Amino acid sequence: MRYRLTFITGLAVGYVLGTRAGRERYEQLRSCAQRFAHNPAVRNTAESAAHGGRQAAAKALGKVRPLRERIGGQREERVMEEDDWGTSNT
Repeated sequence: MRYRLTFITGLAVGYVLGTRAGRERYEQLRSCAQRFAHNPAVRNTAESAAHGGRQAAAKALGKVRPLRERIGGQREERVMEEDDWGTSNT
């Protein structure tokens, strides 16, 4: 409850400060964010981070896939066995 109250208080304070700043300040912040996003250095850094992330994901998938196949095979073997309680596994 405490965290929820803190969040709501922060939201209210942000709203009040935002409305006091007005439309001009909003447009100023928006244009600054657009300039930042269109900056070639920022775009190159974002692209290299995305490329590195894709490489890491591919490498992790290469390690997980054989493990998943081994576990899947063991799971199928267990499903075929009948348990001690005499119930079916369907």
